[in-house]
Amino acid sequence: MRFDDSLKTVLSADMDSGFGAQSAWRQLVDLMGRGRIAADEPSLARLRLLRQAVPVAVRSASARALAFASPPAALVGLFAEDELAVAAPVMRTVQLGDDEWAALLPRLSPQGRALLRHRRDLSAPVCRALAGFAPTDFVLDYDVPVAANDPAEDAAPVAPAPVVELLRPAPPPVPATPTGPQPVADGGFQIADVVARIDAFQRQRPTASPSLPIAPQPVAGPVASFRFDTDGNGVICAVDGIARGALIGASLAFGAPQGAVRVDAVMNGALRQRQRFADARLDIGGRSEAAGAWRVAGTPQFDAATGRFTGYAAVARRPRSDEEAGRAPHSAGSAASDSLRQLVHELRTPTNAIAGFAELIEAQLLGPVSPVYRDHAVTIRDQAASLLAAIEDLDTAARIEGKALELRPGPVEVQPMLERIARDLAPLAGLRGTALDIHPMGDHAALADDRAMERLLSRLLAALTAAAVAGERIDIAEAPAPAGQVAICFARPQALGTGGEEALLSIDGDTPAGEGAPLLGTGFALRLARNLATELGGELIFGDHLLTLRLPAALDEAMGQATH
Repeated sequence: MRFDDSLKTVLSADMDSGFGAQSAWRQLVDLMGRGRIAADEPSLARLRLLRQAVPVAVRSASARALAFASPPAALVGLFAEDELAVAAPVMRTVQLGDDEWAALLPRLSPQGRALLRHRRDLSAPVCRALAGFAPTDFVLDYDVPVAANDPAEDAAPVAPAPVVELLRPAPPPVPATPTGPQPVADGGFQIADVVARIDAFQRQRPTASPSLPIAPQPVAGPVASFRFDTDGNGVICAVDGIARGALIGASLAFGAPQGAVRVDAVMNGALRQRQRFADARLDIGGRSEAAGAWRVAGTPQFDAATGRFTGYAAVARRPRSDEEAGRAPHSAGSAASDSLRQLVHELRTPTNAIAGFAELIEAQLLGPVSPVYRDHAVTIRDQAASLLAAIEDLDTAARIEGKALELRPGPVEVQPMLERIARDLAPLAGLRGTALDIHPMGDHAALADDRAMERLLSRLLAALTAAAVAGERIDIAEAPAPAGQVAICFARPQALGTGGEEALLSIDGDTPAGEGAPLLGTGFALRLARNLATELGGELIFGDHLLTLRLPAALDEAMGQATH
């Protein structure tokens, strides 16, 4: 039997200071959101007390962390009481039962209920419950002017209107006369009565005259294809042949879900290289005629006068019976990727907590600590940092496998990034008795996501540095590259041998890890670098004595040409 003392650990920490309150808030929300502790009234009361000392930015970050989890209804209710910036991330995605929604809706502000009205996944009873709040959410207040010395000023306050049952809203009042709203004695109109009378009139209005029957309208068949155009950044700006609401504004540059739209990585890579693409996948959610899976072919367009890229002209069609356009939502690869990402999430939270407590001990924020234990705390912090880096690598690998790696391409200067990474790896190089020798490369810039490119280069250089022997230098220099690309070559340490790509990527099974080697192994680091290079539209070539990295070159904004 296992005993989970997470709550006891959190409650034993100092909560009086601002830092302690924020730390306790994050950990309690995380434990409660993942079902590690019960969302009972004492825990919720503790969160309400901490909320007074926690800034809005921290509370909003906690809400975003719960966005795609399954928090209990009581915790959702606590966030619903907060400001809109804190409540919105949870309200946009949380899944609750009909009874839980019925209990929560009265606690929401009109802005919070407006967020729910934009969701398309709520059940019919919840939608009817939301409609019951329309008289209060959509009616503008009207202050009736009061004449001087009017005895109405001394009148008793009006009792509040009774609360109606949420899931069965009361029917609108029937108009007293057919001539419209009647003025009240004080000279003003009751706007709510006007709205109710109009609604009642529309409900009672006959749909058709008995003497003039309406002919049935032909039902349109399913849409088989449509066309769309993008601008120079890959953003869809025009759609023809289908409902365009879901598509306008979606970008071909991002593989992550964009609302109801998901774009295939084939289009991401083609956009980066300004190339044609065919049989790419496009998934559109929702219930409109555009919903479903599509096969897309696109042709890049260029300005005839300047040669600048202006966007894509693309055609989408429904997949044939012998092909599949969309990735199966529950395929084996998708399930494995989702499981790995869930494992990464479960590992990241306690590792962050370990690193945080080690920093508290090292800084003696919880009281005096002897030098021996402070040294142990430094070791724990460093080991936790290494573990966090490995967890981030696992998360990146899972996102690549699941086609969910989000990239934001832009010009990235190559040599400054290499020099910065080399400075970070200087302690490891000193430990191994080697050095990274970066030769001048000019002002080359790659068209890549800066975070993904930095992870690629740091993991590659760390693997090469850890494999080098004492006295061996790793040369890094510019390499010849095809037009529109930049290339960097890295000297291959002797310990890696002269085998090809397959031998290098499987090196962890044959070669023992040296001191300072990547935590997940040299082979994993090289595979991650290769896969990141592919995602960025380039490639990592494994030669006998060199590793060559090729990436798309950034284009000069004024000339439309690759920088040199």
